[in-house]
Amino acid sequence: MPWYRKLHWQIILALLLGLIYGIVAATQGWIDFTANWIAPFGEIFLNLLMLIAIPLILASLVTGIASLADVKKLSRIGGKTIAIYLVTTTIALVIGLTIVNIMEPGSFVPPELREQLEQTYSEEVAEREDIALEAAERGPLQPLVDIVPRNFFNAASDNGNMLQVVFVAMLIGLGLMLIPRKKAQPLIDVFDSLNELVIRLVGMIMLTAPLGVFALIAETITSIAGDQPGQVMELLGALGYYMIAVAIGLGIMVFLVYPVILKIFTPRSVRTFFPGIAPAQFVAFSTSSSGATLPVTMECAEKNLGVSEEVSSFVLPLGATINMDGTALYQAVAAVFIAQTLGIDLSLSAQLSIVLVAVLASIGTAAVPSAGIVMLVIILETVGVPAAGIALILGVDRPLDMLRTMNNITGDAMVACVVAETEGQLNQPSGDRLSKEVLEGVVEDGDGSASVEPEPTSTS
Repeated sequence: MPWYRKLHWQIILALLLGLIYGIVAATQGWIDFTANWIAPFGEIFLNLLMLIAIPLILASLVTGIASLADVKKLSRIGGKTIAIYLVTTTIALVIGLTIVNIMEPGSFVPPELREQLEQTYSEEVAEREDIALEAAERGPLQPLVDIVPRNFFNAASDNGNMLQVVFVAMLIGLGLMLIPRKKAQPLIDVFDSLNELVIRLVGMIMLTAPLGVFALIAETITSIAGDQPGQVMELLGALGYYMIAVAIGLGIMVFLVYPVILKIFTPRSVRTFFPGIAPAQFVAFSTSSSGATLPVTMECAEKNLGVSEEVSSFVLPLGATINMDGTALYQAVAAVFIAQTLGIDLSLSAQLSIVLVAVLASIGTAAVPSAGIVMLVIILETVGVPAAGIALILGVDRPLDMLRTMNNITGDAMVACVVAETEGQLNQPSGDRLSKEVLEGVVEDGDGSASVEPEPTSTS
């Protein structure tokens, strides 16, 4: 199959074209045209991914847990997963704090730009502060209370309640595991069929990925530019050093920390891992949503990395809700950057507080709207930095959000490989028919049935 017919190359091309179009649209004043005629296609693509996220989490977790032999195996896999997630999140925070203290990006922001940004984003800052105040007033065990829904259908109607859906799915799976197999099997078959249906829908939805990615990137560029395209370069120039600091930290996590862990604990090579997870990374970059990318992440992990369905159906949905390495690193850099810009010197104990609060926040933020920014406000208040300082970074938050989401799903896939290997369930990548449909595109036969053209064997 020619390279240009492979879906991951089409997504890369769409990213580049969306970037070029966004710049041209901003300079030519096509803001309204882009918002009315281009951006909706990106929103449709994102909605399609979010549409199947909750059914996928529910079906995959229930079938995955119900297929386990006993409760001990469930607790063993769950314990490993959460432990590794907490370790990688802590490493991300330490890396972020180290980089921001060495580079000191806050010293590069001119005072006049600081005042301009504070005025521009004053209303958004007030909204985030109100949400953060409500979150901060909750009791220490309130995150545990929020995980347990009063009504499952209400929880399933909002993608912001992913953690509640995970809890219900785990509860149902555990219950099916404990009752006699003969009585549990009919319901397990229903969830298994639902899981297969969702996987098939993923293949169909991913065929629209190039158009959706193009629209999302174009809309991002034009929304940042607004009516003043020159503001983009001015903003990126002034805050560029801060963005570089975040990007370096994320790069260290993705290209150093994760490969080292992968090399130590699994036989999976970096040359296999990154091409295998690349389609999910591109979708994460364009959607800025770990939840929306989850179906693609699971498909890549199972078909391209060899992670068993039993492990991926548990580890990856859990990771999409609680594993936020990229977000935690960003919060550490952003908090210290804001303090530096405002001339506030954070002590070692204050920075250790950032680590503690961010690690705990990475588990409990799923039910909080605008989780990343909201938790940053709480972190700032914890270390005595004015929350209004988030105005300094709101203008460049979207591109960084795209990068940290890509980091998050890469970390999820790495942990899935490690857990699968420790359970003896890391297999050779199958590269089967369904995987090729998702990654390369579907070809219609004359009778209307879907088939896939085989890819020539590489000689390299």
